[in-house]
Amino acid sequence: MIVYQATKSKFLHDCDHDQIEDVVERAYVQRVGRYASGSEFRSWRASLAAMARVLRDEDIPGDIGIGVEFGIPQTAKRIDFILSGKAVDDTPHVVIVELKQWSKSRISEKDGILIANRGGGAETEGAHPSYQAWSYAALLNGFNEAVYESGTELRPCAYLHNYKDDGIIRNPHYAAYLDKAPVFLDGADELNKLRAFIKQHVRKGDQGKLLYEIESGRIRPSKMLADSLAKMLKGNQEFVLVDDQKVVYETCLAKAAQASNARKQVVIVEGGPGTGKSVVAINLLVELTKRGQVTKYVSKNAAPRAVYQQKLAGHLRKVEIGNLFAGSGGFHQSEPNVFDTLVVDEAHRLNEKSGLYGNLGQNQIMELIRSARCTVFFADDDQIVTLSDIGRIAELERWAGEMGAEVIRLELASQFRCGGSDGYIAWLDNFLGIRETANTDFDRDSFDFRIVDSPTELHDLIREKNKLNNKARVVAGYCWDWESKKDPKAWDIEIPEHGYRAQWNLDKDGSLWIVAPDSVEQVGCIHTCQGLELDYVGVIIGPDLRWIDGQPDVFPESRSRMDRSIRGYKTLMKQDPEATRERVERIVRNTYKTLMSRGMKGCYVHILGTKEL
Repeated sequence: MIVYQATKSKFLHDCDHDQIEDVVERAYVQRVGRYASGSEFRSWRASLAAMARVLRDEDIPGDIGIGVEFGIPQTAKRIDFILSGKAVDDTPHVVIVELKQWSKSRISEKDGILIANRGGGAETEGAHPSYQAWSYAALLNGFNEAVYESGTELRPCAYLHNYKDDGIIRNPHYAAYLDKAPVFLDGADELNKLRAFIKQHVRKGDQGKLLYEIESGRIRPSKMLADSLAKMLKGNQEFVLVDDQKVVYETCLAKAAQASNARKQVVIVEGGPGTGKSVVAINLLVELTKRGQVTKYVSKNAAPRAVYQQKLAGHLRKVEIGNLFAGSGGFHQSEPNVFDTLVVDEAHRLNEKSGLYGNLGQNQIMELIRSARCTVFFADDDQIVTLSDIGRIAELERWAGEMGAEVIRLELASQFRCGGSDGYIAWLDNFLGIRETANTDFDRDSFDFRIVDSPTELHDLIREKNKLNNKARVVAGYCWDWESKKDPKAWDIEIPEHGYRAQWNLDKDGSLWIVAPDSVEQVGCIHTCQGLELDYVGVIIGPDLRWIDGQPDVFPESRSRMDRSIRGYKTLMKQDPEATRERVERIVRNTYKTLMSRGMKGCYVHILGTKEL
């Protein structure tokens, strides 16, 4: 979608004979169905006037195409300003311009990130303008058929028309992105440099034909992107399919091929921890992309998406691979059947509503099924770990039925984590009080499990194991406040009787905590490790689960006040105490089952305040 589209001559006419921001707003209302925000309107007024000054050059053809607010399909991204035409040799060219009204910024140590006031009340971290412009070009190159089939050259840049050069915006720290997308700043010399950049790439007009073709272009992954993904996956032992994983994978591919607008398909794959749900999901993403399907890997938690993006990226542009991954809360505005297949990992973690305040959309399960011809859900009822999680198998089936989809249920039964021991998983159910099983013990030779006397000893064991290949981490129940969020020097987890203290890793490495170098010193939680695996995991069981007379009992009040997993349970207790108590107990027990089943080779546990085990 392009909000406003014209030639250069028409654009300048609209600037001279009408207020261009009013023209664009009318087009915005017509295309989007609502008025733009005040800040957006003001940015059009300032930035489009600045671009009009740039374009008042007789050597820039009057019939080049001009687009304002070019929406990149299947993303919430919009290109501020876009110009189309041809080079001297008649090669189709598009110039992408990221417009900013900033006057100052600060360097961030993070790659491609800058600190600036982005229209809000305070400075925030965000992408450098060069990175933004380049990333939009990469998305069009990777997914818009009209771009990659026509051989269109995309030339991104950024124009900060209020910004005086201060050594920050063009700091060498950002050289990699400045080379890909130059930045032009305030001043006559800078304006002339931007004009020269445009004239270098757009020498002949095309009446906006190329912009129309791109806007109408079919959205599908390019062959280069698909081949690169397949190459990264091929031969990677971590993603090899075995036993029932292969059966489920082939069945899902068959259902994806059968699906159509009139014959929706929903596949529900049930599997416990370590059965390979994510392995199958990633293989499906790669193969369906290779087959030309428009597909995404979807998860509620950001951690699995970030880790698998990193593992698949290789030499691919991060932004291209990133467009194949999505959170579950972004589909409430999607058109029906806009995707061929959505692969939904950790579907048990889906929520009803979306958005920061839980006020967007209707139901994530319904929205995912509506958005795709085929939806594959990977789920495990025993890994529901918050009061907001709604993705139970029965609920997935119910919504599939309501949406008129054909439904098939599959199961992943073979255990490939925890030393391949089905007995360990069954023993965990018994040990944690999830359900009674006959497994009062398991084969200790197949899986290194220990209950250790102190968290200090536990962390030392994990540090030693981590020296092998950086695949050992400590995790804990969220029973300690995140004090280091405000004070980086503060300790979060303090257990004085053992002289133990540590910090949560909820911010430093973000979603990549489980693979980040040196993060073995910090402690992770359910939110940073669910859906992922390690060789060895050390688990600190907090005071929210205690063994009384040999039986595990739940104490939800011992959870941190900052943990959102059971937020609101006290209010719910007043409305329906029995059902709420049952849900909260299950969440606490499921949390520790999930944490204690992250290890492929071993799990070491310290149980706070429990002596008899």
